[in-house]
Amino acid sequence: MTSFDPASLVQVWPLPTAPRPIVIIGAGGIVNDAHLPAYALAGFPVAGIFDRDVGRAKALAEQWGVPFLRTLDEAVAVRDAVFDLATPPAAHLEIMRRLPKGATVLIQKPMGRDLDEATAILKLARERQFNAAVNFQLRFSPMMLAVRDALARGLLGRLVDVEMHLNLVTPWHLFPFLKGMSRVEIAVHSIHYLDLIRAMLGNPVGIHARTLGHPGNELAQTRTSAILDFGGDIRCTLSINHDHDFGRKFQDATFRFEGDQGAASVKLGLLLNYPEGEPDELWITAARGAAADWQQVPLAGGWFPHAFAGVMSNLQRFAAGEDETLVTSVEDAWHTMALVEAAFRSAAEPATPVPKQP
Repeated sequence: MTSFDPASLVQVWPLPTAPRPIVIIGAGGIVNDAHLPAYALAGFPVAGIFDRDVGRAKALAEQWGVPFLRTLDEAVAVRDAVFDLATPPAAHLEIMRRLPKGATVLIQKPMGRDLDEATAILKLARERQFNAAVNFQLRFSPMMLAVRDALARGLLGRLVDVEMHLNLVTPWHLFPFLKGMSRVEIAVHSIHYLDLIRAMLGNPVGIHARTLGHPGNELAQTRTSAILDFGGDIRCTLSINHDHDFGRKFQDATFRFEGDQGAASVKLGLLLNYPEGEPDELWITAARGAAADWQQVPLAGGWFPHAFAGVMSNLQRFAAGEDETLVTSVEDAWHTMALVEAAFRSAAEPATPVPKQP
């Protein structure tokens, strides 16, 4: 049995030495719930908030005691800023075209509405020499940083089985921009899990997926089943149901990582009774069979808001030359968008017919 100290696992991304001011473009609920709390915790200066809904931007700025920016021109003119695009995917490309050459920008996921828009964003970032990352912040949550550190230390051995299981009620009314969108569940929710799986296992060779709505929900899709093909002996699945409206007892939000030597189980507490949530949990064992000794890892924070400080720290440190790798760069994020595209294409294809009895 491998011995380890659960408290020693790395859970925090280092802060930049000289934080740059952040201009937030967009004043939706996620900014109030995650962006601004994270930046306050990290001590990041916020140079201002802009939203085309002037009243909403002004109210949020006053609530948090940060400057209010009246126009997009005023926002993009802030010197040496990091531009935080907390905007719907349809708005990303238009706003990025207004940013100065060489800008540092964090783009809210998804990276456009589809792979074509993601490709256009990638090309624009290359042409304008942006330091551009996508806000796939689940990678930077304390629980997932700890899992990555456990993998790097060899505590789990080689990953052979990864499963995401979600069965709960999501308050979609908090995201009114989703109404009328043709691509919802995979594009704005399970995209987090697909991106995280890519971070752990690399790019799959293919995906089988089915995504659909629910008779009690007006959104295009709220339930997804998917199998990712990594070849060899790796099994990877997602079972996602946002419509389990039967009380808390059997609701669940669990990521399980099994290696050939150990395993980790993660409770994504935020998703249970979102946005108030419950505490996240991480349990790890570095042994198999009767020798398995599950230990709970004390977590240094939650997905919200702590992960948002991590992704911003990596971007700022990369722009300053302090980090060698921009973890969620547009170059890397494009592959997550390609996986999302493949999932939707798979869902549109008919299933393999079951042979009929002769």
